[in-house]
Amino acid sequence: MSTNSRYERDKITTGNIAFSPSRTTIETAFYGNNVQKMVDLKEAYKLAQAAQGTITTDMPVYKPTEIGLPDGAQILLFNDGETVGRFAGARIILGEKGIVEADFAAVLREAAYLTRYKKMYHTETYIGLDEDFMVKANLLIPETYENTMYNWLLNFQYLNNFYDDMYSKSKKIGTEPDIFILSDPDWKHPKFPDGLAYFDPEHNCAALLGLRYFGEHKKGTLTLAWGIANRNGYASCHGGLKKMERTDGKKHVMGVFGLSGSGKSTLTHAKHDGKYNVTVLHDDAYIISSENGSTVAMEPSYFDKTQDYPLTSGDNKFLITVQNCGATIDAAGKKVIVTEDIRNGNGRAIKSKLWASNRVDKMSDPINTIVWLMKDHSLPPVIKLENPTLASVMGAVLATKRSSAEKLSEGVDKDALIFEPYANPFRTYPLNQDYEKFKALFEHRGVQCFIINTGHFLEKKIPKEVTIGIIEQIVDETAVFKDFGNLKGIKTMDVEGFVPDFDDPSYNELLIKQMHNRIEYLNSLKTFKGGRDALPEEAIEAVEAVTK
Repeated sequence: MSTNSRYERDKITTGNIAFSPSRTTIETAFYGNNVQKMVDLKEAYKLAQAAQGTITTDMPVYKPTEIGLPDGAQILLFNDGETVGRFAGARIILGEKGIVEADFAAVLREAAYLTRYKKMYHTETYIGLDEDFMVKANLLIPETYENTMYNWLLNFQYLNNFYDDMYSKSKKIGTEPDIFILSDPDWKHPKFPDGLAYFDPEHNCAALLGLRYFGEHKKGTLTLAWGIANRNGYASCHGGLKKMERTDGKKHVMGVFGLSGSGKSTLTHAKHDGKYNVTVLHDDAYIISSENGSTVAMEPSYFDKTQDYPLTSGDNKFLITVQNCGATIDAAGKKVIVTEDIRNGNGRAIKSKLWASNRVDKMSDPINTIVWLMKDHSLPPVIKLENPTLASVMGAVLATKRSSAEKLSEGVDKDALIFEPYANPFRTYPLNQDYEKFKALFEHRGVQCFIINTGHFLEKKIPKEVTIGIIEQIVDETAVFKDFGNLKGIKTMDVEGFVPDFDDPSYNELLIKQMHNRIEYLNSLKTFKGGRDALPEEAIEAVEAVTK
């Protein structure tokens, strides 16, 4: 599938999905005489390297020519200032209750007008890496932000002959227009002191204003691409997916869903000591076909935390760029990066597609298992959900803790338990659409569902080795599940050192309390944002039935 870039003149009307006040304002800015087209990755590298503030390290990019970079390319480091994470408070999504396009039209026009005083770069990428699903995305960004442009080209698929040919062969996605994103990180407005991330999802456009952090550009682009996928027969997924083939030839395709810091990347890339032939689709962004269960990766590279990768880690061999990390001179006089979040939280890097030698862009084998990764201290390391309705709604009440990838508003408790439906804070469409798509996978395609707790069980941290062992037992079909106390529709597996004590009244009280918290959250969706994300009563009833 591909999007539409050009229209016959008689179709350029208000009745065409490509045209709205927001879309037209944003797209028009791309055609000014102050705009330079920049789609060549090698040239983008040179511009980023020459941009003021860039640090060219003495760390070489691994096999640069294989990923489209010039021979001898070095890892580039560029740092932001105060803000080093996404800010949900900046997000305005047209279509949500109380969001009126006319209220933002003047703000967008003024932002677009002010770009005339700057040299702007216009670049393009593909989102989705198979003929089944490809969309074209356009970014407009000011001079001095060449590193953001370079990172965007690396994170998504830069244009080249191979993917241009693939895109030309892909089927048009109805009347869906290309994605257009206007970015001005230096923009300021008294009504939006922390920036504005404005989305018109129905017209595939956005304005990222006053926002420097690259993650806003990555997830802002995915926000729109996931919306297109949702409208066209796919479940949009923020998580990782891998295929594990056993020695007897049986294949198991597993998707793990979780926010930053939940372990989704660690679990996706786990090698399992050679027990299986492992193939990785992606560790952050993909889509599942509702028609046949196949999956397509949305991005070629990886935007990964550097917190767990000291300078000597072998994984750093695959870095291309680094953001919000330190630098120093080593004993050999070489300029190197300082990772492990010493400078600030949420240090990041883009890793090459070569990091996973077992990487593919599409899996035709249908998905077998979906895992909701949670951080809920009332839950043991793993539970199994066999009812499709309960399995889907428990994804809608995915529990976690705040991530260092977020910038929090004043007064927000970073340690409070929160619910993030399907681990996707980037949804631009009603939650019920995800609920129904995942329920159909469980109900009609026979996909299994588990919750794996990657945080603490009570006061005890669950090691990643325990989690990986659980996954291997699921794949090997040796996991033995039993009733989870008196809770209906949930089963668990005994894991040494993490077995719940149902004779302890305080534990039972905690467990029921956390389930009631989920029910309260689901009930709150009936009125939050005008009830746009309300789920059907069957979803609430499924959680209520667990506690009866």
